[in-house]
Amino acid sequence: MSISEFISAQPEERQELLSQLHEIIIQKDKTITPVIAPMMGKEMIIYNAPGSFKYGLSSVKNYMSLHVLPMYGSTILYEKYKGLLKEATFQKGCINFKNKDEMPLKIVKDLIAECSKIDLRALRENYLKSKSKKN
Repeated sequence: MSISEFISAQPEERQELLSQLHEIIIQKDKTITPVIAPMMGKEMIIYNAPGSFKYGLSSVKNYMSLHVLPMYGSTILYEKYKGLLKEATFQKGCINFKNKDEMPLKIVKDLIAECSKIDLRALRENYLKSKSKKN
């Protein structure tokens, strides 16, 4: 299934926002490659960076989700965007929302621009090195 087919298969009232979010992600983060793949039992758009998953965009029964792995690893990013996206529901590494009012595109552009600078593979390697030094 292509990305456009995936978006077209979603409820009509969600298609424009999902398309806009997808465009923001691929424009603001040139490190990723989008594919349709299962995650947590649901098909979604997965955005892989070299060596790791970076973002996911899904549409489930009652809401849409933007999974943001860099936010999961950064308390600073998490708190900043939780404060800016007050209408959305935050979990550890994802943001759940129902419409554009809950996910203003300007704020999403800033979030992805900040996350695009984060090299998840390097973060993991540094984490593993620091962990091995402690042992």
